[in-house]
Amino acid sequence: MKLPLAPRSNLADPPWPAAWRTLPHVARLVVEVMLKPEIHDPQGEAIAGACHRLGFGQVVGVRQGKRFEVELSGLADEAAVARIAELAGELLANPVIEEFSVRPA
Repeated sequence: MKLPLAPRSNLADPPWPAAWRTLPHVARLVVEVMLKPEIHDPQGEAIAGACHRLGFGQVVGVRQGKRFEVELSGLADEAAVARIAELAGELLANPVIEEFSVRPA
């Protein structure tokens, strides 16, 4: 289904209705997950080896991790951050071998 486009008076104006440009407030939090320092990181070692093969001899170590950007409806108040930390501990990270941090994006 094609939507009719209004004539554009200014090329900087997007071709969709103004009502579509109004978005509810969305907060974004970043959850960073890394292996605990005492956990062996074979993927990080492989990346460090590849760095040396590519001529980046100054690289002495690499630790590989994960980054998640979580969007929330509403504001990222203390309660929302606590809930995302709970989510990270239950779903995004394995607390036995990984640690995580939560921060605003």
